[in-house]
Amino acid sequence: MNFYHNLITTKSWQALINLKKKYQFILIGGWAVFLYTKALKSKDIDLVIEFGELEKLRNEFVVSKNERIKKYEARREGTEIDIYLPFYSNPGIPAEEIKNFTNLIEGFKVPKKEVLALLKQAALLDRQNSLKGKKDLADLVSLFRLNDFNWQQYRLLTSRFQLRKQAKKVAEIIKKTTRINELGLNVHQMARLKQKILAGMEAKND
Repeated sequence: MNFYHNLITTKSWQALINLKKKYQFILIGGWAVFLYTKALKSKDIDLVIEFGELEKLRNEFVVSKNERIKKYEARREGTEIDIYLPFYSNPGIPAEEIKNFTNLIEGFKVPKKEVLALLKQAALLDRQNSLKGKKDLADLVSLFRLNDFNWQQYRLLTSRFQLRKQAKKVAEIIKKTTRINELGLNVHQMARLKQKILAGMEAKND
Protein backbone atom coordinates (compact mmCIF):
# COMPACT_ATOMS: atom_id res chain seq x y z
CA MET A 1 0.00 0.00 0.00
CA ASN A 2 1.28 3.47 -0.86
CA PHE A 3 1.29 6.36 1.59
CA TYR A 4 1.30 9.08 -1.07
CA HIS A 5 -0.13 9.14 -4.59
CA ASN A 6 2.06 7.53 -7.25
CA LEU A 7 2.22 10.72 -9.30
CA ILE A 8 3.71 12.59 -6.34
CA THR A 9 6.28 9.93 -5.44
CA THR A 10 7.30 9.37 -9.06
CA LYS A 11 7.98 13.08 -9.54
CA SER A 12 9.96 13.19 -6.30
CA TRP A 13 12.03 10.13 -7.24
CA GLN A 14 12.87 11.57 -10.66
CA ALA A 15 13.95 14.82 -9.02
CA LEU A 16 16.18 12.82 -6.69
CA ILE A 17 17.76 10.94 -9.61
CA ASN A 18 18.51 14.26 -11.29
CA LEU A 19 20.08 15.63 -8.12
CA LYS A 20 22.36 12.59 -7.88
CA LYS A 21 23.78 13.41 -11.30
CA LYS A 22 24.78 16.94 -10.28
CA TYR A 23 25.51 17.07 -6.55
CA GLN A 24 27.31 15.24 -3.76
CA PHE A 25 25.12 14.43 -0.75
CA ILE A 26 24.04 11.89 1.82
CA LEU A 27 20.41 10.91 1.34
CA ILE A 28 18.39 10.69 4.56
CA GLY A 29 14.66 10.69 5.30
CA GLY A 30 11.94 8.62 3.68
CA TRP A 31 13.74 7.88 0.42
CA ALA A 32 16.75 6.51 2.30
CA VAL A 33 14.40 4.24 4.26
CA PHE A 34 12.80 3.11 1.00
CA LEU A 35 16.18 2.08 -0.43
CA TYR A 36 16.58 -0.33 2.51
CA THR A 37 13.02 -1.55 2.92
CA LYS A 38 11.27 -1.09 -0.46
CA ALA A 39 8.18 -0.46 1.67
CA LEU A 40 6.88 3.11 1.40
CA LYS A 41 7.93 5.67 -1.17
CA SER A 42 8.40 9.31 -0.17
CA LYS A 43 7.45 12.71 -1.50
CA ASP A 44 10.02 14.84 0.32
CA ILE A 45 13.76 14.82 -0.33
CA ASP A 46 16.10 15.14 2.66
CA LEU A 47 19.83 15.64 2.14
CA VAL A 48 22.99 16.22 4.14
CA ILE A 49 25.38 18.33 2.08
CA GLU A 50 28.48 20.46 2.51
CA PHE A 51 28.30 24.25 2.28
CA GLY A 52 29.96 24.22 -1.13
CA GLU A 53 27.20 22.04 -2.57
CA LEU A 54 24.61 24.35 -1.04
CA GLU A 55 26.05 27.25 -3.01
CA LYS A 56 25.80 25.19 -6.21
CA LEU A 57 22.16 24.40 -5.41
CA ARG A 58 21.41 28.11 -5.23
CA ASN A 59 22.03 28.33 -8.98
CA GLU A 60 19.16 25.95 -9.64
CA PHE A 61 16.74 26.32 -6.72
CA VAL A 62 15.22 29.01 -4.54
CA VAL A 63 16.97 28.34 -1.23
CA SER A 64 15.85 29.71 2.13
CA LYS A 65 17.14 29.28 5.66
CA ASN A 66 14.96 27.82 8.41
CA GLU A 67 16.62 29.15 11.54
CA ARG A 68 14.19 27.43 13.91
CA ILE A 69 14.96 23.92 12.68
CA LYS A 70 18.54 24.70 11.66
CA LYS A 71 18.21 23.60 8.06
CA TYR A 72 17.87 25.05 4.56
CA GLU A 73 14.96 24.51 2.21
CA ALA A 74 15.24 24.38 -1.58
CA ARG A 75 12.15 24.70 -3.77
CA ARG A 76 11.50 24.55 -7.50
CA GLU A 77 8.38 23.59 -9.47
CA GLY A 78 6.86 21.57 -6.66
CA THR A 79 10.09 19.80 -5.68
CA GLU A 80 10.79 20.25 -1.97
CA ILE A 81 14.26 19.55 -0.59
CA ASP A 82 15.25 19.85 3.06
CA ILE A 83 18.97 20.40 3.46
CA TYR A 84 21.01 19.68 6.58
CA LEU A 85 24.54 21.02 6.96
CA PRO A 86 27.51 19.86 9.06
CA PHE A 87 28.16 21.85 12.23
CA TYR A 88 24.80 23.57 11.88
CA SER A 89 22.01 21.00 11.62
CA ASN A 90 20.96 18.14 13.87
CA PRO A 91 18.32 15.94 12.23
CA GLY A 92 18.61 13.40 15.06
CA ILE A 93 22.36 13.32 15.52
CA PRO A 94 24.80 16.09 14.52
CA ALA A 95 24.83 16.27 10.72
CA GLU A 96 28.63 16.10 10.59
CA GLU A 97 28.54 12.69 12.32
CA ILE A 98 26.36 11.04 9.68
CA LYS A 99 29.20 10.73 7.15
CA ASN A 100 30.94 8.36 9.56
CA PHE A 101 28.12 5.81 9.25
CA THR A 102 27.17 5.36 5.60
CA ASN A 103 26.46 2.69 3.00
CA LEU A 104 26.11 2.91 -0.78
CA ILE A 105 22.77 1.63 -2.11
CA GLU A 106 21.77 1.92 -5.77
CA GLY A 107 24.35 4.67 -6.21
CA PHE A 108 23.10 6.72 -3.25
CA LYS A 109 25.15 7.35 -0.13
CA VAL A 110 22.80 6.73 2.81
CA PRO A 111 23.22 6.37 6.59
CA LYS A 112 23.52 2.88 7.98
CA LYS A 113 20.06 1.65 8.88
CA GLU A 114 20.66 1.93 12.63
CA VAL A 115 21.67 5.60 12.27
CA LEU A 116 18.77 6.21 9.91
CA ALA A 117 16.48 4.84 12.63
CA LEU A 118 17.80 7.47 15.05
CA LEU A 119 17.02 10.19 12.50
CA LYS A 120 13.53 8.81 11.94
CA GLN A 121 12.92 8.67 15.69
CA ALA A 122 13.71 12.37 16.00
CA ALA A 123 11.36 13.20 13.13
CA LEU A 124 8.59 11.08 14.65
CA LEU A 125 8.81 12.76 18.04
CA ASP A 126 8.85 16.19 16.42
CA ARG A 127 5.60 15.63 14.51
CA GLN A 128 3.98 12.46 15.84
CA ASN A 129 0.41 13.80 15.71
CA SER A 130 0.59 14.77 12.02
CA LEU A 131 0.30 12.93 8.72
CA LYS A 132 4.07 13.12 8.31
CA GLY A 133 4.45 11.72 11.80
CA LYS A 134 2.32 8.74 10.80
CA LYS A 135 4.65 8.18 7.85
CA ASP A 136 7.69 8.51 10.17
CA LEU A 137 6.30 5.76 12.40
CA ALA A 138 5.68 3.47 9.42
CA ASP A 139 9.19 4.15 8.10
CA LEU A 140 10.73 3.45 11.48
CA VAL A 141 8.86 0.18 11.95
CA SER A 142 9.82 -0.88 8.42
CA LEU A 143 13.48 -0.42 9.39
CA PHE A 144 13.08 -2.18 12.72
CA ARG A 145 11.54 -5.26 11.11
CA LEU A 146 14.45 -5.82 8.71
CA ASN A 147 16.09 -9.17 9.48
CA ASP A 148 19.57 -7.65 9.42
CA PHE A 149 18.77 -4.65 11.63
CA ASN A 150 21.57 -4.65 14.20
CA TRP A 151 19.93 -4.03 17.56
CA GLN A 152 23.20 -4.02 19.48
CA GLN A 153 24.59 -1.34 17.18
CA TYR A 154 21.36 0.64 17.55
CA ARG A 155 21.62 0.55 21.36
CA LEU A 156 25.29 1.52 21.29
CA LEU A 157 24.52 4.48 19.05
CA THR A 158 21.61 5.47 21.26
CA SER A 159 24.01 5.63 24.20
CA ARG A 160 26.79 7.34 22.24
CA PHE A 161 24.54 10.19 21.17
CA GLN A 162 22.68 10.34 24.50
CA LEU A 163 19.32 9.40 23.01
CA ARG A 164 18.05 6.91 25.59
CA LYS A 165 15.20 9.17 26.68
CA GLN A 166 14.18 9.64 23.06
CA ALA A 167 14.25 5.89 22.49
CA LYS A 168 12.01 5.32 25.52
CA LYS A 169 9.47 7.79 24.15
CA VAL A 170 9.49 6.00 20.81
CA ALA A 171 9.05 2.65 22.58
CA GLU A 172 5.94 4.04 24.25
CA ILE A 173 4.53 5.09 20.88
CA ILE A 174 5.19 1.63 19.46
CA LYS A 175 3.57 -0.02 22.48
CA LYS A 176 0.37 1.92 21.75
CA THR A 177 0.41 1.10 18.02
CA THR A 178 -2.03 -1.68 17.20
CA ARG A 179 -1.73 -1.83 13.39
CA ILE A 180 -0.02 -0.12 10.47
CA ASN A 181 -2.19 -0.61 7.42
CA GLU A 182 0.33 0.96 5.06
CA LEU A 183 2.78 -1.85 5.89
CA GLY A 184 0.10 -4.54 5.78
CA LEU A 185 0.42 -5.11 9.52
CA ASN A 186 -2.87 -6.17 11.12
CA VAL A 187 -3.46 -6.38 14.86
CA HIS A 188 -2.02 -9.88 15.22
CA GLN A 189 1.04 -9.19 13.06
CA MET A 190 1.73 -5.90 14.80
CA ALA A 191 1.48 -7.54 18.21
CA ARG A 192 4.13 -10.10 17.29
CA LEU A 193 6.40 -7.55 15.64
CA LYS A 194 6.00 -5.20 18.58
CA GLN A 195 7.42 -7.82 20.94
CA LYS A 196 10.52 -8.19 18.77
CA ILE A 197 11.02 -4.44 18.41
CA LEU A 198 10.58 -3.65 22.08
CA ALA A 199 12.93 -6.47 23.07
CA GLY A 200 15.56 -5.05 20.73
CA MET A 201 15.09 -1.48 21.93
CA GLU A 202 15.10 -2.27 25.62
CA ALA A 203 17.76 -4.99 25.99
CA LYS A 204 20.19 -4.09 28.76
CA ASN A 205 23.09 -6.45 28.16
CA ASP A 206 25.37 -4.12 26.13
